[in-house]
Amino acid sequence: MKNILIVKLSSIGDVIHALPVSHAIKETYPKAHLTWVVEPPAYDIVAMADCVDEIIVFHKKEFRSLGGFLSHIGPFRKKIQERTYDVVLDLQGLFKSAAIAYLAKAPKKQKFGMWNMREGSQLISQPVRGAHVHDHVIERYLDTARAIGCNVQDVRLPLSVPAKEQDLTRRIVAQAGADMKNPCVVLVVGASWPTKCWPDKHFAALGDWLYEQKIIPVLVGSGPVESQKAAAIAAQMEIPPINLVGSLNFKQLAYLFQQAAAVVGGDTGPTHLAVGLKAPTIMMMGPTLPRRTGPYGQMDNLLVADRSCKECMKRACPLGHDCLDIITPAQVEEKLLPILRNGTKKSSVTAAK
Repeated sequence: MKNILIVKLSSIGDVIHALPVSHAIKETYPKAHLTWVVEPPAYDIVAMADCVDEIIVFHKKEFRSLGGFLSHIGPFRKKIQERTYDVVLDLQGLFKSAAIAYLAKAPKKQKFGMWNMREGSQLISQPVRGAHVHDHVIERYLDTARAIGCNVQDVRLPLSVPAKEQDLTRRIVAQAGADMKNPCVVLVVGASWPTKCWPDKHFAALGDWLYEQKIIPVLVGSGPVESQKAAAIAAQMEIPPINLVGSLNFKQLAYLFQQAAAVVGGDTGPTHLAVGLKAPTIMMMGPTLPRRTGPYGQMDNLLVADRSCKECMKRACPLGHDCLDIITPAQVEEKLLPILRNGTKKSSVTAAK
């Protein structure tokens, strides 16, 4: 194969889970030119992927009005059709991705997608119902690679952080009052669903415990809501943590994860990034399905809310529960202790004197 197109637009976590497909393709077809269509929020993630040769950015907002659609569809179609693809993989499975797959030039019956495609996308691309249809979503994505002849030898997130971003990360950490030479644990404070968020008081208690272990807690996240959470966590701690919420892009965040002793967070994009980078990661889950989006390769580090209503797949709890509140700091500490004792990372972050 010479040219392959992947359409996976969002969300951050889903794009991270789909990236091993690019590695599987390059393992089997090393000379293939691999193009990926993505939306702007996940661009930085795909830009770190060694196996992706070209990125086409789909600006969804530009197509929402009739005028915007008429203005932008021509240039976008031209860009998509610069190449004729041997295969198109629609890993989004929605109307917007189906429209992109439809525009792409490829031989008849050489457009494939996930088994659970929706919104008419199954009319454009053939749904692949592979051997892993009920397994982790990473394996489900890889089934599409297997369908085009890939022999999946190694499940890998093929990301590398540019040296410039590594240096910038070190500078940002230094400006926050830290030195990237000694151990830290990174705490991912937020998530897109309220039901996926661990309470501020629990993060604060864990942060205090980390200081007792001579480990520095580092808070990460983005946006005003997570900034408020970080402030609330810091206010409840005896010693303020290193607060990097809103300070790092995904490339810098990836480098921080690579240097950390461990990462703690919920079922959200940054936590999945840490898992994919093989940073020791404690993931907490409640409303979502561990068998589908749990920490791939690190299921021993998973903590699930012990509620009869778990795996409800609801953004907000109709019963009024703070879903993850039932997972205690002591449970997270128990998971962290062997990781910290083993010293799995050579360098991390500690408070600067």
